[in-house]
Amino acid sequence: MSIPLPLLISSAATHQALSADEAVELAAAFKALGDPVRLRLLSLIAAHEGGEACVCDLTGAFELSQPTISHHLKVLRDAGLVRSERRATWVYYRVRPEVIGLLATVLVPGDAPLRSTCPPDGSDLPA
Repeated sequence: MSIPLPLLISSAATHQALSADEAVELAAAFKALGDPVRLRLLSLIAAHEGGEACVCDLTGAFELSQPTISHHLKVLRDAGLVRSERRATWVYYRVRPEVIGLLATVLVPGDAPLRSTCPPDGSDLPA
């Protein structure tokens, strides 16, 4: 079942640190991308003409069985990174750019970084 990621407009727009709930939701997407096959699948889909790829276009790029490719695509879909649409006997995949953009905002520093609350002299550090 697909897990819809909400757009974290508050964090992205205000350049604030993620809340604990936001971090949990985004960690699932980053975890899905932690596998080289899934990262490459996402890249292949995004690079495909029109930003959409049929599963039949993807299986030839790997030395993996079609069921294994389908499993990895399901993980990407469940993490909210891709959408799928069945057309006759084939399933087509499309990257969800709003989710990819959201992941990018977590990795790119904002315009207003958090300020340190530590004293500059380190006086509160244990000896």
